[in-house]
Amino acid sequence: MALTSGLGGQLSIDLGALARNWRALDKVSAGALTGAVVKADAYGTGITMASKALHAAGARFFFTATPDEGMAVRAAVPDAHIFILNGLYPGAANLYVRQNLMPVISSMAMLEEWLAKCLERNEAYPSAFHFDTGMNRLGFRLNEAAQVRERIQTLGYAPQMVMSHLACADTPNHEKNRTQLALFGSVMTQFPGIPASLANSAGLMTGRDYHFQMVRPGIALYGGRAVNGRKNPMAPVVTLHVPIMQVKEARTGESVGYGATQSLARDSRLAILSHGYADGFFRSLSGSNTRPGAKVVIRGKVCPVLGRVSMDQVTVDITELGPDIPSPGEGAEILGDIIGADELADAGGTIGYEILTSLKGRYSRNYVGDGNLPPD
Repeated sequence: MALTSGLGGQLSIDLGALARNWRALDKVSAGALTGAVVKADAYGTGITMASKALHAAGARFFFTATPDEGMAVRAAVPDAHIFILNGLYPGAANLYVRQNLMPVISSMAMLEEWLAKCLERNEAYPSAFHFDTGMNRLGFRLNEAAQVRERIQTLGYAPQMVMSHLACADTPNHEKNRTQLALFGSVMTQFPGIPASLANSAGLMTGRDYHFQMVRPGIALYGGRAVNGRKNPMAPVVTLHVPIMQVKEARTGESVGYGATQSLARDSRLAILSHGYADGFFRSLSGSNTRPGAKVVIRGKVCPVLGRVSMDQVTVDITELGPDIPSPGEGAEILGDIIGADELADAGGTIGYEILTSLKGRYSRNYVGDGNLPPD
């Protein structure tokens, strides 16, 4: 592939695929509302363009981690309903009110600060409540549910939603899923009539018992694998191509890269790519004499990484291309239809989430397709 713009790598985001993924998940969620998680710069795809495409597809409820991300969504989609998953940052209530952001409240301290702002302005500003059903991250303890209920009842305040988060939904048969479902059900008895939300991407795919009134897909929107051990049904959204800088010959026994961790078992032809761990291509994707490295695609063929990934370069074995020798400036595909984020993650001992959210490297970001699709 010849690179078409700029001198560095090119990250392409298919907004049409993003929209189709949201609509496919919306069909699965059926009676529940389908939100869209756009934290971490919309999983590396760009929060402004992704939010606009998801809104055009039908999403109206958006979830970010931080208020800064929430403000980016507000600027892109003025009529969005935006929840801040990390909750109410201390002293920031005025910002949330001004930007019409809904904190996901997870502690008594957060709750008291938010209620104080509501009383000060004589306005029941919306929020969600998060209960910890087994992750031991953010969230009220289960034994605080009655206290929370009594506190808001004294003021006549009601949250927009009560939620929790599944720890093991990517493994559908894990016993913790049913345990959390039961615990969440017990919490909801304290908040009758309040909408509930439990399911992330994997929970959405696991079963309707987990859907409640709203589902919160994240990784699946961006084409990532949500459930382990199943064929991924989502359309790929991201492709990444980087330029080949040099093609060279190397001899049997010569080493490749820092630390001389990999020696050539044959005379080889190597391609040096302008790409490295500074671009999100992790050092754990390196090859060595004892373990294979990641793979990239050049001229439609899968080629292995040799030696250590360095900050700015990756060395790839292109011997199997034979006489079909690429030229400097030609593109190597890091992510695409053949090797997706999950396959690359498997090679590096991580997860697709980390691959996608690390796409902050030195390359141009290009949007293709059309998120503004007509209804199915």
